[in-house]
Amino acid sequence: MAARNDDRDTSGDVRGDVRTDIREFLSTRRARISPEQAGLPIYGGARRRVTGLRREEVALLAGISTEYYTRLERGNATGMSESVIEGIAHALQLDEAERTHLLDLIRSAGRTRRPARRRPTSERVRPTVQRVVDSMSGTPAFVLNGRLDVLTANALGYALFAPVFADPVRPSNTARFVFLDPHATSFFRAWDSVANDTVATLRAEVGRDPYDRQVSDLIGELSTRSEGFRIRWAAHNVRIHATGIKLLHHPVVGDLDLPFVSFPLASDPSQSLLTYTAEPRSPSQDALDLLASWSATADNLEEPASTPD
Repeated sequence: MAARNDDRDTSGDVRGDVRTDIREFLSTRRARISPEQAGLPIYGGARRRVTGLRREEVALLAGISTEYYTRLERGNATGMSESVIEGIAHALQLDEAERTHLLDLIRSAGRTRRPARRRPTSERVRPTVQRVVDSMSGTPAFVLNGRLDVLTANALGYALFAPVFADPVRPSNTARFVFLDPHATSFFRAWDSVANDTVATLRAEVGRDPYDRQVSDLIGELSTRSEGFRIRWAAHNVRIHATGIKLLHHPVVGDLDLPFVSFPLASDPSQSLLTYTAEPRSPSQDALDLLASWSATADNLEEPASTPD
């Protein structure tokens, strides 16, 4: 995560961490909107000193005082009403994911002390969920958590993401693969888009739980080892990435264009079921069928080992 040194209290008050995120998130959202996009009149030809909206312009659009908005952008969300937050979200033209992220940050900022650190544990996939995943024999299926760890997959899923599982570290993590594995740029044909979505997903996860030690460790590792990750992380973009099309180049069957859907698991809110399909009678379906045949006979294709307790 971004370096923090603004107002951390060593006695245990960690609101400074989240205040930094609130400040940087709001300032980056404000910078991307021009007065014209916000419907504000521009007077004269003087050059503006800021990129995007000024604080007083956001306050005007939100129907609050400049002092009140400035207080929030400095990270002080104490007593902030829902109507004020909605006004700011409207003024900054936040989408659903961004509005949710802001609410998550404000909720976390209300905590006065850091929650007790949880001992890292292996996440278990429920047997009923595992049976559903295994039953989807013609569809690559995975269960992921909010950190983008792959907790389990079916046989076709292991075959499809064979380059991801090539790293012996378990659980396999798609963010680590995207930014640290040299094969990622060839496996994901639209790597830049995948990289953006990956960071936006992790940023949203941090908003939901800023004090998850495992998420913090992952972000620290990626920030240290990948400039591409650091640049994207600083943008503070968040996204709900539940559907789309993944463009892959598999080392065995070549190119695949696979629509995907991610389903949150109500029984385990931190987990989601991710499935890929191909258009019927398409080249991608032919490639997926070939991959299924290959995975059934490949001697070197093994399921990843379980995460140690």
